[in-house]
Amino acid sequence: EINGNQHNRRVDGENHIPPAEQQRQSEILQDPNMGEGQPQAQCHIYTYESKRKIYALGYSWRPDQPFRFGLGSFLEEKTNKIEIIQLSEESKTFVTKQIFDHQYPPTKLLWIPDKTGNKPDLLATSGEYLRIWSVNPSTNAVTMKAELKNLKQSEFSAPLTSFDWNIEDPSIVGTCSIDTTCTIWDIEKEVVKTQLIAHDKEVYDIAFAQGIHTFASAGADGSIRHFDTRNLEHSTIIYESPDQTPFLRVAWNREDPNYLATIMMESNKTVIVDIRYPMLPFSTLTGHTNCVNSIAWGPNSGAYLCTAGDDSHTLIWDLSGQGAARGAGNPQEHLEPMLAYKAEAEVSMLQWPISNPEWICISFNDKMQMLKVQPLSLIHIS
Repeated sequence: EINGNQHNRRVDGENHIPPAEQQRQSEILQDPNMGEGQPQAQCHIYTYESKRKIYALGYSWRPDQPFRFGLGSFLEEKTNKIEIIQLSEESKTFVTKQIFDHQYPPTKLLWIPDKTGNKPDLLATSGEYLRIWSVNPSTNAVTMKAELKNLKQSEFSAPLTSFDWNIEDPSIVGTCSIDTTCTIWDIEKEVVKTQLIAHDKEVYDIAFAQGIHTFASAGADGSIRHFDTRNLEHSTIIYESPDQTPFLRVAWNREDPNYLATIMMESNKTVIVDIRYPMLPFSTLTGHTNCVNSIAWGPNSGAYLCTAGDDSHTLIWDLSGQGAARGAGNPQEHLEPMLAYKAEAEVSMLQWPISNPEWICISFNDKMQMLKVQPLSLIHIS
C-alpha cells in the first residue's frame, strides 16, 4: 500500500476551473495574479516565454544552480534550439544563460542527476542520437562532450524516442528507439553496455527503477515490460492495454518501486500498476477530459502523482490508502484529483523536480511555467 497523509484541502485564489469542476478540483496556486502590485518574492507562479515552441523540459539537480532549466524547441525544421534559463534571485524573472543549436527537435532533455554538485555539469538530449553536453559553470558555454550512436545492427542509427538517466549511477543512461530496442550506455566510457530487442514494435519510453539493474519500457505493441540487466534472457510483461493501444510514457515511483504509472496514446486515462500483480491495474485515473501527455511522481512522497494533458490541466492525485480500498484486481476508477491548475493551452511536458519538490514545472506552446504547490505540507521533505 502506498503510504501518505490523506489531504483534501482547497486553496483560495483565482478560479481556473470550469464551474462544473470547481467542487471536485482544487488549485495548485494560491493566486496566479499574486505578484502584480505585490512583492515578487511572494509570487507563486513564474513564467518564461520563448521565441520558439517548447517541447523538451529538464531541471538541473545541482544545489549551486537553483531553478535552472533546459528547454528544447519543437520546430519543423532541421535546426532547433536548446535554451538554458535560470530564475534570478534578484529580479525574480527567468534569465537566458545560453542558447545553442540542436539537430532536429529533442525528444527528451535531462540534466545529470547530481544532488551534491560534485560531478561535471552535464546535459543530455535524445534525437537521432544521444548527445551529452558539457556546461561551463563560470561562463555557461556549452560544448558537445559525446554523440553516441549505436551502429551495431546497421550503418544507420534509428531515432531515439526517449531516455532515462540512472540516479544511483550517473554513468548509466538508457535509451529507447523506434527500432524496437533499448540500449544501456556507459557515457563515461562512451560504449554500449547492453542492447536488447524490448518490444515487437517501437519503444516510446524507458525508466529506471531504484538501483542500477532494473528498468521498464513502454511500447507501441501495447505492453509495459520489466527488465533486469543481470538476466536479459527473460523479461516480464507488467501490463498490457486491452486493445493493444500503444503506451507512450512510463514512470517509476521513486519511493516505492512496486508501483509505476503509465499513459496510453490518445487516452485520458493514467494507469497505476503494482508490479507484484502483473496485468491488473492498481488504479485508473480518469480526471482529464482529453489525452494525457506527461506524468511525474512526487519526488519525496510515493503517495502523490502529477499528470498533465491536452485539456490544459495539471492535476495532482493523492494515492494514499488506495491499496486497502482497492483489493487485488479491483481497480478504482473514480478517484478525484486533489489539486489542479489550468494553463493557457495544452500541456506537453511536466517535471516535478527532486531538487525543488515544492515546485512543479510545465511547458505549453512557447511558455514554461513554474508552479508553487500548495499547501506545502503535501511535500514530505526528508
